[in-house]
Amino acid sequence: MSGGDENTSDPFHGAPIDFDRLDTIRERFAADDRFKRIADQPAFAPERLVCVYDQRFYPERVRAARLEVVWFENGDFSLHYHEEHESGEFDHRWDRHPSGHNTRDHVHPGPDAPTPGDDTSHPADWRDVLSMVLSEIEDRQRAFWEE
Repeated sequence: MSGGDENTSDPFHGAPIDFDRLDTIRERFAADDRFKRIADQPAFAPERLVCVYDQRFYPERVRAARLEVVWFENGDFSLHYHEEHESGEFDHRWDRHPSGHNTRDHVHPGPDAPTPGDDTSHPADWRDVLSMVLSEIEDRQRAFWEE
């Protein structure tokens, strides 16, 4: 994972991973044709769901895109959107977790998801969080074709 937060090596201060929530998200995304493949707990990120976008949403200069999802039983989360371009990478992350650099809810904006990020607020319901994130990614995908 690139553009990561220094807290990702310490899974957000010990909160257990919510694998039931990840299973629910995987089931929902598996029926969504925007994703070409969903990797559940891949070797490089065993606490994550890695959702690879179908390439048809991107111009050729974007070689690949994915959304990595990690959710915790206390409601904390990290959603990391990553694109691989011919000329580099794009990273954007939406987080809710204790942080020494931002408020609990924050965003590490693209193109390089810097730390510290921007303080913000996210919806309370996990479904609304996912909807918000997918909508922002769709806006980015549409912008490729409006250039």
